Amino acid sequence: MAIEELDLEFSTSTTALPEPVIHLIQESDRRWEHFFTNEGTRRLPRFVPSEAELVFAAIDYVTQQNLPPGRIFCEWGSGFGTGTCLAALLGYEAYGVEIEPELVAISREMARDLDIPVEILCTSYIPEGFESYAGVGGEDLVKSRMFGYPGEAIDLDLQYDGMICDIAAIDLFFAYPWPEEQELMQKLFDAVAIEGAILIAYHSAKEICAYRKLFDARDRF
Repeated sequence: MAIEELDLEFSTSTTALPEPVIHLIQESDRRWEHFFTNEGTRRLPRFVPSEAELVFAAIDYVTQQNLPPGRIFCEWGSGFGTGTCLAALLGYEAYGVEIEPELVAISREMARDLDIPVEILCTSYIPEGFESYAGVGGEDLVKSRMFGYPGEAIDLDLQYDGMICDIAAIDLFFAYPWPEEQELMQKLFDAVAIEGAILIAYHSAKEICAYRKLFDARDRF
């Protein structure tokens, strides 16, 4: 893959949280508690929120270091939309992509109540033209044959429904993949991101990684 892992050098203990960020995290925690006590985890048993303070610190760090080439953000599997809202508070044009309608409704309501300008799209983070399948060791990614055959040079203006820009215009991606999805998301980032784009991947409260796209590999995927 034409991506490189970056060193992240930050500490949440030294990151002062602005008041709007504190308010957002408190509100997100409150809604998660309500979701949990109302058996939301029974309906969506695999939904687990990330640690918002760590996510904010990571997005803030790459932003302060001017690592993303621009200020368009997309969260793959946005859940409550907390990461998307954090990016908006840091000045990004922020989009969340979430396939579960219940989580989309919760995240849209929270952003609206807090007056944070984000767009939450109810769709799969795997765009049209790609498919996932269960591979050895986890989920894998292939290009759909309806868009061509191996060896053909294919130039797709990939978009998510409801997003006004192409996916290639996104500068910073964020994802909290399940272990079996980690390689898939790296492959998807490699396939659709513009040169210089950044992916932040949250794996746990003790591990968060960042990757940079080295060059446009979509035609060779």
